[in-house]
Amino acid sequence: MSTWQLVAVGAVMLLGLFGVLVPGIPGPLIVWAGVLWWALTETSGAAWAVLFGATAALLLNQAVKWLLPTRNLRAAGTPYRTLFLAGTAGIVGFFVIPVIGGPLGAIGGLYLLERVRLGSHGDAWASTRTAMRAIGLSVLIELFTCLLVVGAWTGAVIAG
Repeated sequence: MSTWQLVAVGAVMLLGLFGVLVPGIPGPLIVWAGVLWWALTETSGAAWAVLFGATAALLLNQAVKWLLPTRNLRAAGTPYRTLFLAGTAGIVGFFVIPVIGGPLGAIGGLYLLERVRLGSHGDAWASTRTAMRAIGLSVLIELFTCLLVVGAWTGAVIAG
């Protein structure tokens, strides 16, 4: 694989890492696609091992990402309907105030829906913080897994 192709694969993986932090961009899928591109071009045993390991890690990440935070959200008592409506408010907010409106709309919508459901400011704010921590944990798990995959790819490239 030429140097330019390696740089391009690295750029795709970097885009995937940023995609983990930006809602709506499938970061793990982009990172995996970069590893797949490299493995199909490189066709060595190490490349296939990295692809296999990346696939396993990212699939495990998907399971953990969806199972772990739901425990915290269930413990807070936040209904899925509230989370769905807060996500919808985030999407609307993204188009009303580009980029920063997404998180503002989602957090604001979550707080308002919890305020209506729970009645008091303190309970609504505590529930909103718990939900945001759970979502943040999900993002951190996904970012760590993608960094692990990119690190394995970098190690395999350096090893030759």
